[in-house]
Amino acid sequence: MLLDHINGPQDLKALSVSQLNELASDIRQFLIEKLSVTGGHLAPNLGVVELTLAMHYLFNSPEDKFIYDVGHQSYVHKILTGRKDQFDTLRKYKGLCGFVKRAESEHDVWEAGHSSTSLSAAMGMALARDLKGEDNRVVAVIGDGALTGGMALEAINHIGHEKKKMIVILNDNEMSIAPNVGALHHYLGKIRTDRHYQKAKDELQQLLNKIPAIGGKLAKTAERFKDSLKYLLVSGILFEQFGLTYLGPVDGHDMEQMLDILRQADNIQGPVLVHVLTVKGKGYSPAEADSFKWHGITPYKIESGQVMKAVGPPVYTDVFSDMIIELAEKDERIVAVTPAMPGGSGLLRFASQFPTRMIDVGIAEQHAATMCAAIAMEGLKPVYAVYSTFLQRAYDQVVHDICRQNLNVIFAIDRAGFVGPDGETHHGVYDIAFLRHVPNLVLMMPKDENELRRMLVTAVEYNDGPIAVRYPRINGVGVTLDPNPQPLEIGKWETVREGDSGVIIALGPMIQVAEEAAELLKREGHNIQIVNARFIKPLDEQMLLNLAAEGKQMIVLEEGSEMGGLGSAVLEFYSLNSKYGLPIRIIGVPDRFIEHGSIKEQREEVGLTAERVATEFKEMMPRRIKRVTGKH
Repeated sequence: MLLDHINGPQDLKALSVSQLNELASDIRQFLIEKLSVTGGHLAPNLGVVELTLAMHYLFNSPEDKFIYDVGHQSYVHKILTGRKDQFDTLRKYKGLCGFVKRAESEHDVWEAGHSSTSLSAAMGMALARDLKGEDNRVVAVIGDGALTGGMALEAINHIGHEKKKMIVILNDNEMSIAPNVGALHHYLGKIRTDRHYQKAKDELQQLLNKIPAIGGKLAKTAERFKDSLKYLLVSGILFEQFGLTYLGPVDGHDMEQMLDILRQADNIQGPVLVHVLTVKGKGYSPAEADSFKWHGITPYKIESGQVMKAVGPPVYTDVFSDMIIELAEKDERIVAVTPAMPGGSGLLRFASQFPTRMIDVGIAEQHAATMCAAIAMEGLKPVYAVYSTFLQRAYDQVVHDICRQNLNVIFAIDRAGFVGPDGETHHGVYDIAFLRHVPNLVLMMPKDENELRRMLVTAVEYNDGPIAVRYPRINGVGVTLDPNPQPLEIGKWETVREGDSGVIIALGPMIQVAEEAAELLKREGHNIQIVNARFIKPLDEQMLLNLAAEGKQMIVLEEGSEMGGLGSAVLEFYSLNSKYGLPIRIIGVPDRFIEHGSIKEQREEVGLTAERVATEFKEMMPRRIKRVTGKH
């Protein structure tokens, strides 16, 4: 394989175009084989092979800055920058990151796991370059889905105003994770499919090919004329109006066209947008046929495309999916809203059954939140289904538009806690800290899948303001599901295990960890009470007062940030009620970012284990002082 001889971008420089095409085939085969074992973002990377090769062939990373939006399309970049031998560790603990990672390589100049940040980063790097008097290139790669994010449009507005030299590559595959929505998506489709423009370009190209040896200068003039046809035939060139020179659309899998258009872009002073058409999943038929499914994939069989799935209880997302449909069948006020994650958030079947009551706003978390506020204001029941990590992006709208107006929005917060291989950019460990201090909000988390069903019933029946239920990215525990789940009393905790030696106040899946710890301690004669703190806000104040009166030593156990989390809430409550000197310890996620790996490994790293809980409990126990007596 030609790929065996590529150890860095410098090894590309001497290759011919035909060799680059051969290398593209090698890279696709490499990705298909490696990801069949590790899993990962297959379809996005198969779609950008030629694009990434062209960038590294013409430009000089890391002096030239390559900025990838989100970074799930950066595997080819990693392969070409000396990391192909590490792909067996992709997304594994202490292994190669699934996104761009500055600590991995000097070629990784910008980190992101969330969409629509690349253009702002590119603008910052171009400004810094010019202020320092340097002359490197700045190249941002952004997908058509990410371009719908408000932050990207803010950046384009500024880029067009400042006129700094940079190249924006719009990787247009008609997808982000799910199919794109919105006016901008349809505008790009108009450019992609305008038959008059394409026909005129093709005819002019045929004419030029018939002219013998017309000379380099005349050929360049003719080529510029050909490209200028879009101004005559494609109405409303949006990017030109923003102040960027528009080049394209170009076939992103035609190496010669890619090299040619990037050379053109490099010769233009000021910002350029290169519109590249690619096929997500290119070169692997299962991924081409269903690029949504193959966007991020678990291990699979190459020949059949069969995906390996673990057998066990349903994941919490599926439980949510089933229950929200069940509730919507009974309550026509329920409207589901998601920011470009209908599949990941479990709403595809809901969309099929209730197409007019399912709204995918695209990558626009802030817009989704404020829209939900208005929907609730009109008497409906919006269910905002969103990953915890993406809800961070709508914080102001949650505070200002929903909670301040005390509107009855239901938040279904998926991926709460550790998320495993996606790592630090996607962990849902901060939402408790940034939500629980906001007035008017009720915040819940279930201990098992049946309690999730009860919490969704509670949320739909609740009419006094915003209410949120958060749940993890794991399988349930396999409990029996009530056919007719009943609502919970707001703010009421439950004791799931009695004991007089102390208490573990646990949240969500940490209940199972607490049970394991209690069994370890029982072997040593300690009977531990376990409390399911299913309401993070409001707290069960009466239970907390009773525990304080009993003088029990306590551990608060949560898979969330120790700073500002449930443990902080308990300590604040005792302080406000003048309950001092209580033996309390908090075990949660410490004040640092936890990298990718399995959820089990991430929990072990921070000490969310039964062994750690048992050890902490024993350390808290009053020391017995042995009396030493002598013989008289």
